[in-house]
This record gives sequence, structure tokens and C-alpha cells, in this order.
Amino acid sequence: MTIATWLTKSFSLKYPIIMAPMFLVSNEEMLIAAARSGIMGCVPALNYRDTQSFEKALKNLKENCQGSFGVNLIVNKSNIHLKAQIDLCVQYKPDFIITSLGSPKEVIDACKPHGIKVFCDVTDTAYAKKVEELGADAIIAVNSGAGGHAGPIPASILIPQLLKATKLPVISAGGVGTGAGLLSTLALGAVGVSMGSPFIATTESPVSDDYKKAVVDYGASDIALTTKISGTPCTVIKTPYVKKIGLEQNFVESFLNHNKSLKKYAKMLTYYKGMKLLEKAAFSASYKTVWCAGPSIEFVERVESTEQIISRIMSEYKSAYEAMIPLKDA
Repeated sequence: MTIATWLTKSFSLKYPIIMAPMFLVSNEEMLIAAARSGIMGCVPALNYRDTQSFEKALKNLKENCQGSFGVNLIVNKSNIHLKAQIDLCVQYKPDFIITSLGSPKEVIDACKPHGIKVFCDVTDTAYAKKVEELGADAIIAVNSGAGGHAGPIPASILIPQLLKATKLPVISAGGVGTGAGLLSTLALGAVGVSMGSPFIATTESPVSDDYKKAVVDYGASDIALTTKISGTPCTVIKTPYVKKIGLEQNFVESFLNHNKSLKKYAKMLTYYKGMKLLEKAAFSASYKTVWCAGPSIEFVERVESTEQIISRIMSEYKSAYEAMIPLKDA
């Protein structure tokens, strides 16, 4: 079966699903597999340590991805490569860009004239209205079920809020790992979902086997928020190591982040330290590391290919939809 929404029509997809951009997880192979499976994927530009590597990845995707794909750009001052990344996106023209953690104005102004659609991460209506005014094509509603830097509001509330506040298509990010979850999210008015955590434990994912095993073995109750990675609350799997080091910043880290004169530099240092910690976690073969994930790992029972995951989700979607038909006819 196929599902018709603004997202599927705009990008010629079978299913309204974006394989979410995941720091140090997403790669070209995953995006190529996503396209083969009837959805589309997005990769963070910062997964590539220099502009040459990023350009090589864009060339690979343009040549080998038989469908739509996107790029995630961090648009605040911590991303010193933003200008070069934007220039490469204009040159190679991914189908869409997702902006995070800052104003999307520079990206929108540069990329939209070249036919590249721009989606913006939002967590509330105030910011959604701002990006609508700037010319965003759609908004990614980062809700409380998201992995990584989750929003504070559940999807059941955030999606209707955003639909009321703006005229933009809403793509929900967080908490969906089943076909029934997809159906319920579309019923709220979203045009699609952005799913990340269930794809960590795929055959195409480049992370360590231990990371994948953690995604399979742990569940929603094992997800915790930590401020140790970037200074901003981030969801991680509560492994024994995470329990040992704690979830909150220590006194020195907290002091630096609350001192107005030092805050900017402290956040940069915390972000750098945290990203290095995540980089080690992504490719280390030890549980004594920090692994980012969201509560939707609850629905991951084994390591599978992307195609197998999408097939399962759509089978569940069909069953959930058909179960509603008697209620509709009653």
C-alpha cells in the first residue's frame, strides 16, 4: 500500500517517513537503503569532519541514491563550516535540508531559489511562526518522544498546536516506531514522521555491534536525559556507565554554564567534549560509553535491514488501519 500526504507527493515517496539525521550514525549507505525502501533519509553535514569529505558524500548520494535525500545543517555559531556546507548544498542540490539549533534564514535565502526545500526543527509555536515568516517549506515538530535533543511537548499536543499556529506542513519527530504509531500521528494532522532510533540497529548502520545490541536490549524505560553531552538535555540509553557518571553536569560545568561572561565558551567546551564522547561511543566496542537514542527503541527487537523495518511498519500500519474500519462504519 502507499500513503498519500504532502510529504509523499512532494518527494515521490511510497511512505511518509524520513529516516532522521543522527549525529555519528547516519551515513550514505543508510540513505541509499531508505530510498530503496520507499522513504527518504537525511544525514548531518557534521558527520563529515571536513568539507572535502562532505562533498564526496554528496557526490556519492547524487550518483547512487535512487530517490530523494536530505542534509541536516546546524545553523548556530558552533558550526564553523556552515557557509561551506551551504555552498556545497547549493552546488549538489539535495532534495531537502533540515535546519537545527538556530535561525534558518541564511539556509532558506541561499537554498530555496535552487529548488531545495527547507524544513526547520521547532519545539513550540513561537519559533514555528518565525520560520514560517522566513519562508520555511515545512516544520519538524520535535516532541517529547524524540531522541537526542527532545522537545518538551508530547506529539498529541504539539502537532495540533502547530497546525493551528501556522499554515506549514508538520512532520512529527519522536516516539514513532510502529505502524500504529505512524497511523496515529497522521491522524493528528501530520504529513509524515521523522524516525531515527529504530534505524540505529540496522545492517546498514555504521555503529558498533555493542551500540546496536543496546538498542535491541534496552527499552523506553531505559532512556534518560543528560546535560553532560552538550549542556542541553539530551536523551541517552541509561547503561551502567551512564548511571556511574551521572546525568547532571558537575558543579564546575554548571557554574561555567550559568556565568554570563564564561557561558559562551563553557557551552562550546561542553559541546566539544560531549561530541567527542559521542564519537567514541558510536564506534567503541565497550558499554562504558554514552549512546544517544530515543524511547522508540522499545519497538526494536533485533538487528534488521532498513527494508525489513519499513516492511514491518507498513504491515502494522495496514493492520491498524483495517482495525479502524468497523469503527468508521458503525
